[in-house]
Amino acid sequence: MNKKERVNYIIDTLELLFPKVPIPLDHKDPYTLLIAVLLSAQSTDVGVNKITPILFSKADNPFDMVKLTVDEIRNIIRPVGLSPMKSKGIHGLSQIIINNHNGKVPDNFEDLEALPSVGHKTASVVMAQAFGIPTFPVDTHIHRLMYRWGMSSGKNVKTTEKDAKRIFPIQLWNKLHLQIIWYGRKFSPARGWNIKTDIITQKIGRKSFIKKHSV
Repeated sequence: MNKKERVNYIIDTLELLFPKVPIPLDHKDPYTLLIAVLLSAQSTDVGVNKITPILFSKADNPFDMVKLTVDEIRNIIRPVGLSPMKSKGIHGLSQIIINNHNGKVPDNFEDLEALPSVGHKTASVVMAQAFGIPTFPVDTHIHRLMYRWGMSSGKNVKTTEKDAKRIFPIQLWNKLHLQIIWYGRKFSPARGWNIKTDIITQKIGRKSFIKKHSV
């Protein structure tokens, strides 16, 4: 298969396996999504989804969130890890959203990435999933699979995002990044990987990787 045929194979297979892709993090609006994505850093979506109902029952908007102290937020979110940094970030960004954006989560990268504890990946997820703007957020699953499939060098997530945007049609970005995440979790995990069930890697994957892990 040439590069175009391999790309089409990925798209077609993912659409067959995951015609509908739920957003992994539970939320109801851009603000609760922003908080959930921030909390997911170096944590699992399952863990975050256990904590956010508790947090959002006390504050599901920036106006109520700033009424809580940083310590109160920290005590609630402690189980997801990095709670000192995340609690300061949540409180700080909530105040900025109130002061600078009339209580609304901004819908552009510049303002999102200017918020405390909000990096490019978090901003990309919010832009894609809250506002429907085409982006290609790269998490560990996407970074891993783009390398395994020979679609990116695996140097860093910035390069992986650039490669993904270059080879996949823009109208598919927002759905495709979720499809790849779900595929990675189910069929191509970082640990316990089985070539027999990973049909995409088996078909079009990087030969050196397949050989190394098939011994």
